[in-house]
Amino acid sequence: MSGPVTFYFEFASPYSYFATFKIEETCEALGREVEWKPFLLGALFKVTGSQPLSTIPMKGEYCENDWQRLSRYMNVPWTMPEAFPISTVAAGRAFYWIHDQDPALAKQFAKEIFMTYFGRGQDVGSPDAVAEVAAPLGINHAELAAALADDKVKQRLKDETQSAIDAGVFGAPYFIVDGEGFWGSDRMWMIRRWIERGGW
Repeated sequence: MSGPVTFYFEFASPYSYFATFKIEETCEALGREVEWKPFLLGALFKVTGSQPLSTIPMKGEYCENDWQRLSRYMNVPWTMPEAFPISTVAAGRAFYWIHDQDPALAKQFAKEIFMTYFGRGQDVGSPDAVAEVAAPLGINHAELAAALADDKVKQRLKDETQSAIDAGVFGAPYFIVDGEGFWGSDRMWMIRRWIERGGW
């Protein structure tokens, strides 16, 4: 098979942030494209009964250390945001609106949102903050602001989140490769082997 690898992610997920540095490189080397799909973890938590990692005793402390450790290991910026977790509704809506016009630009926008939030520790929860991130990419502030308030754009994010749930996504990041699901940013090696071998 040679279809795209679907990359489900949440803009408020540190592990999704780290995955953005590897997923394109991993798949490109194997001749696969990557389809980026942000969704809202909060909606999934209502289905699974889960909660943000940072709110779970012991696990939250482990994860904060792990994120710092991953930053050092991967040599990528990391700043624990003061506001964490945050609502990523505006960022998710913006992504799909941009994607419908220019998929490549939407990926660039996603990377900038992640870098602003986890690389520099700046809050990107508000529509204004999202517009500020988008502006240097040539995205018109007024048009984006109007899109974020558009009912069709709002529904698009809801539909994409439901589609993720229907696909079996229960956490972030989550990847689907030729119908096979892989959960976690530490599954890149498995994704690579799965594509190389055609499964096992």
